[in-house]
Amino acid sequence: MTAQAWQTLSNRIQQVAPSATLAVDTKAKAMKAEGSDIIGVGGGEPNYPTPEYIVDAAVAACQDPRNHRYTPTAGLPELRAAIARKTERDEGYAVDPAQVVVTNGGKQAVYETLQVLIDPGDEVIVPAPYWTSYPEMIKLAGGKPVSVLASVDHGFIPTVAQLDAARSERTKAIIVNSPSNPCGSVWDAKTIRDIAHWAIEHHIWILSDEIYEHLTYDNTVTSYIGAEVPECREQLIVLNGVAKTFAMTGWRVGWLIAPRFFAQAVSKLQGHLSSNVSDVSQRAALAAVSGDLSAVAHMRSAFDIRRQHIETMLNEIPDVFCPNPTGAFYAFCNVTGLLNNPHGPHSSVAHTSAELAALLLEEAHIAAVPGEAFGAEGYLRFSYALDDKDLIEGIRRFKAWVEA
Repeated sequence: MTAQAWQTLSNRIQQVAPSATLAVDTKAKAMKAEGSDIIGVGGGEPNYPTPEYIVDAAVAACQDPRNHRYTPTAGLPELRAAIARKTERDEGYAVDPAQVVVTNGGKQAVYETLQVLIDPGDEVIVPAPYWTSYPEMIKLAGGKPVSVLASVDHGFIPTVAQLDAARSERTKAIIVNSPSNPCGSVWDAKTIRDIAHWAIEHHIWILSDEIYEHLTYDNTVTSYIGAEVPECREQLIVLNGVAKTFAMTGWRVGWLIAPRFFAQAVSKLQGHLSSNVSDVSQRAALAAVSGDLSAVAHMRSAFDIRRQHIETMLNEIPDVFCPNPTGAFYAFCNVTGLLNNPHGPHSSVAHTSAELAALLLEEAHIAAVPGEAFGAEGYLRFSYALDDKDLIEGIRRFKAWVEA
């Protein structure tokens, strides 16, 4: 496309970068389709099938003509009630089903929240490393993302002092993501409480992305900000979904929980954007959130073993350091020692982690996501939510490339 053609597009879309994680996944799949033996360690989805009882519920829903039509925009009343019960069960506090809006995946919940909340010029504090889509969604709402890079020495967990240094009179919200994508950190209860009290004091909205809530290790537990500090619930939006917990990334069911007036505003937006989520997918999600957590317990045990393997293997690679992740299913390793030096069979030199990721894909045929996508240059994100054999082979290729 010519530069003149690009100029016909809106300024808002021209300011937004493509999803780096999806870009890596797309290129890896294209190379695989052309015959290359690519191992993707960049994607963020469990390699397990959706549990059978959830699929059975969807099959039954398909066969019932009542599920062939629109549902209420905010979601099936039964599902909204089940999400409210699940919140009380898992997070420890009660919410009204009227506070719940069911969305097309957790990503839409984040997007709609920002569209409803942010005016042009508003600032949103985004602790880094962050999920790649947060800043772009803020820009699409006309806002300004303000990145606050947390130190690896502090477990990639920000301090209130850091957040307050980034605060201005235009600060409208802060994003809390624990367990975290991309670095697998789990924010401790004290930090969660301190951030909540700070947000209350300065009238700042809290967006709590809890999509990885049940994926924690080493006896680490998720601290829920709405439970830790009940007073913050009047300015709290919880973002969640079934994708990670129940291996349902393709079903596209997420939700948000917010004060009732905010939920009503989101429902109004969704009515003009996408209407309701697929009825059949909602029925599957109903089965998921109404059941127990045995399926995720099985996956978590497998992820834990892989987590230990990938941490050990990455730290055996010269000039690579992998901190211990205690949540989600990602390893976020420091690769600055590999930059500006020749590596690989062709003595290639990468000056940035983005260039390093490109070289690894082209020369070692492994697809990792560079830290630039997450606001932390000098890192690579590796997912361990993939087959054991592929995981070991992928890291073996990385090590072989470095040592070639």
